[in-house]
Amino acid sequence: MNAMVEFEPRARRVALPARGGEMAVLDFGPADRPVDIVFSHANGFNARTYRTILAPLGGSLRILAVDMRGHGASSLPTVIEGRDGWTEFREDLLALLAAETSGPVVLAGHSMGGTSSLLAAAARPERVKALALFDPVIFGLGMPHAGMTDNPLADGALRRRAVFPSKAAALEAYTGRGAFRTWSPAQLADYVEAGFRDTADGQVTLTCAPAWESSNFRTHNYDPWAAFRATRCPIRILRAENGSTARLDGGQAELEATGRFRIEVVPGTSHFLPMERPDLVREALLDVAA
Repeated sequence: MNAMVEFEPRARRVALPARGGEMAVLDFGPADRPVDIVFSHANGFNARTYRTILAPLGGSLRILAVDMRGHGASSLPTVIEGRDGWTEFREDLLALLAAETSGPVVLAGHSMGGTSSLLAAAARPERVKALALFDPVIFGLGMPHAGMTDNPLADGALRRRAVFPSKAAALEAYTGRGAFRTWSPAQLADYVEAGFRDTADGQVTLTCAPAWESSNFRTHNYDPWAAFRATRCPIRILRAENGSTARLDGGQAELEATGRFRIEVVPGTSHFLPMERPDLVREALLDVAA
């Protein structure tokens, strides 16, 4: 397959009445083909952020890239007070699988999206063929996982500038700065395109509100190790070399002893591994979907 050939996705909205709204998806690949992969993004991002990574696979696979609750164009409710944490994303994914798929599929995702995919696979192992997780958020064995009160990421999210005069102004402000330093211009442009919406006064604002992004950093309420043990499928994990959020030390041997796990550290990468090594992400997705 020529990785330079891109297949533009179809933007759709899937009604999930039991979850309280609609989930926006980008649908890559032949419309008449059963879904092969459902891909979930990192906290604060959106499905379109990964368009250039996933589009070259559209010639051979059908991929649904989702806007998770509180992100992009999805309209699922975002109630912060008393929320259940990331189990909400698990239930959203399971509702999407029920609505859009008939047999087992690959669940894949980056960071929070990878962890949410893991939680869904643990809850309904019969619906998941394999997992591909790109620097998922995994707490080390023995670490608390109900929530975090002292959390610099959550505090930083609350301070994010939410409103810009235009998408062009946001793009200019982000280019070459902070987390976006290692992104390609196309990746950043895609993030901004779906990451902002117009306001009544002619400006643009983040589709993922800073308060929601912060809540996601602060409110977890899941046990990744129990989830790993509850899965039944092959699992491939790509970890960042620098600043990885997949804290597998102390438990990796247990996982690998099952024979279902393939865990790799990708040299020279940060938590934004998919943007830095899209070739490896595509290779991993093709591998687990085969």
